Amino acid sequence: MGQSTISIHLDDAIKKQFDNLCAEFGMSASTAFNIYARAVVRQRKIPFEITADSDPFYGETNTKFLKESIEQMEQHPEKNIVKTLEELEELADG
Repeated sequence: MGQSTISIHLDDAIKKQFDNLCAEFGMSASTAFNIYARAVVRQRKIPFEITADSDPFYGETNTKFLKESIEQMEQHPEKNIVKTLEELEELADG
């Protein structure tokens, strides 16, 4: 079977970490990429989930903060302040 070369660009720090980890596994980075490529071809998909949060509002940190805030509101309803949109606009306008 013939061999081909693929050239990729990696951040220097990531490459060093990747090379070190591959060495711990007892393989080269080239072997690791071959394993990855074979898995992609065999499974006909990327063998792990790739996601992107389109809105940081729904990120893990903010979601946790919002849940805690809701719990506080539910536990202490006497501390809740209710304002209409008009009242909030008046506050914003000074």
